[in-house]
Amino acid sequence: MDLATLKAFKPAEFEDAADGYRAASEMAREAKDTIDHRITAGIRRRLEGAAAEASLRELGHLSKNFHCMQTECGLAGTALNGFAFEMAVAKRKLNAALEDARASGCTVNSDGSVSFPPGRKPGDKKEADAGTVSGSTGGNPTSDALERQAMNLHPNPNYATALGCANRIADALREATEADTKWAPKLRALKADDDLVVSERDWVDAKSDKEGVLQAAHPYLGSIEAPPKDGTSDQNAAWWKGLTEEQRSDYLAVHPAALGSLDGLPSEVRDEANRMVLAETRATYQLELNAIPKEPVKYGPNPNGSYPAAAITAEWQAWQDKYAGEKERLKGVIKGMNAIQDRFDRTGQGGLPEAYLLGFDPVGLGDGKVILATGNPDTADHVGIYVPGTFSGIESIGGDKDHGDHGDLGRNERLWAETTRLTPGQSVSTITWLDYNAPDNIAPQATNGQYADEGGPRLYDFLQGNRAAQEAADGSRAHTTVIGHSYGSTVVGVSAQSESWKDPSAANDFIFAGSPGVQADHAADLGVGAQHVWAMGGPWDDQVVRQGGRLVGLGDSLTIPTDSSFGGKVMKSDSGGHTGFFDDGSLSIRNQAAVIAGQYDKVELD
Repeated sequence: MDLATLKAFKPAEFEDAADGYRAASEMAREAKDTIDHRITAGIRRRLEGAAAEASLRELGHLSKNFHCMQTECGLAGTALNGFAFEMAVAKRKLNAALEDARASGCTVNSDGSVSFPPGRKPGDKKEADAGTVSGSTGGNPTSDALERQAMNLHPNPNYATALGCANRIADALREATEADTKWAPKLRALKADDDLVVSERDWVDAKSDKEGVLQAAHPYLGSIEAPPKDGTSDQNAAWWKGLTEEQRSDYLAVHPAALGSLDGLPSEVRDEANRMVLAETRATYQLELNAIPKEPVKYGPNPNGSYPAAAITAEWQAWQDKYAGEKERLKGVIKGMNAIQDRFDRTGQGGLPEAYLLGFDPVGLGDGKVILATGNPDTADHVGIYVPGTFSGIESIGGDKDHGDHGDLGRNERLWAETTRLTPGQSVSTITWLDYNAPDNIAPQATNGQYADEGGPRLYDFLQGNRAAQEAADGSRAHTTVIGHSYGSTVVGVSAQSESWKDPSAANDFIFAGSPGVQADHAADLGVGAQHVWAMGGPWDDQVVRQGGRLVGLGDSLTIPTDSSFGGKVMKSDSGGHTGFFDDGSLSIRNQAAVIAGQYDKVELD
């Protein structure tokens, strides 16, 4: 980049362009939310039939278009800000060098060289001639030392001043050229296909664009205060509040995964960030699945010509060894991600409110991370947080859709529906919280307290973040109930004793359904008062789970929550076994909803 170009460069013009892209991104977000939360939700509430289904499909495509536009325009705004930031730094250096040159009586020429006037050192009788010097960059210790020596030996004292200014000008031009060279391809890459279909490839490209902008924008992003390392929920909330809207937008554009997992941030922000991660991850996994070669024919004629007549082919065995496990893994994670998207798509159906994806990681701690709320917990009057147990994972989070079972996501929906029925005029949010490595088998994993020891503090942090986000939203706190099912109750028990519940108001009630033990021998040890600790059990396999947990020590002193000696309140349950506590219309779910609603007089005790 030459001197005239850098002198004429106006960072504000690029910052204004960044503001325009940011405005376009925000417009796209609002359009997407309008489609998802108002238009399609309204159709699901009021209309049925083929025409309604066709409209929903088309609106779904339009929503994806706006979502992709939101993501890419956000990246464009961040890229332009990054470019303007680096060019502004170079221009400030140039302007400072030009001013110093003028103040010293030197003249800066169009090629960046500096002409200096005649002069003489103190004690010299003869004035040294004027001259012109050109700056250099990228020196080494030897060349720098020689240059300093030349400055000191030169008979004209203005030589050193001119050379110093020339070097600074050269450095500024070099930095500007490097910024232009770096950012030009990044900005050109932010170009969408000229069609109206947002494909998996488009989302993978968006992910690649984000990585490119993140790498290039490091100097600019480094000027934005980073979230506190290992910060508390309150510290995270204060950090977010302290950023400008521009900084928030730029941070979201390139760090969605980090923001989506940060406890204490508003649910709307975490949801927006995690939906970006979900869209990019779904596309990446689907393309990886599509790239796996087709499974060869399994059986062929026995090459030995002996009995049996057919044998497993070598091609199939090689495919099985190389691809089968990976294919099943990808299919499982994609199934879970599709279940999350299906929940988004069912907003409005049966009165369901908007869903908020408060946490997402396809791998997580091994089982994947999914934290999904039905209704906004930041503004709700009542919040119920459901923690699933053994066998839980991203691949099973949505259950079996073909048989009307929406799994752990569906359980929070039924809790929401039943609680909402009890609380007309009030708002309810129920959350499925899967952010721990749930046991994958009964023995030995589900008999080991290690999984709860690791997951409990994570749940504690989430609850504190939930509290901080509520306070930031309207200064109040929701009535919050935490429900642990099976091994999930052990996680809740450990969580309740994490940090000795420095802030017990982060939860008001605990419910334990089919609990094998909560790592405590008294309800009073859980920090909310024994009168706010509830339990229920069932027959058959539920007895096996609860009594088995007692025997292996998941409850202190061989005590489990349904024991009278535990000191909590035991609710009636009509569950036929270990998995029926959340059945629609059951007494079990009505009792849980009454606790979530804080209507304790409606709870039927055993």
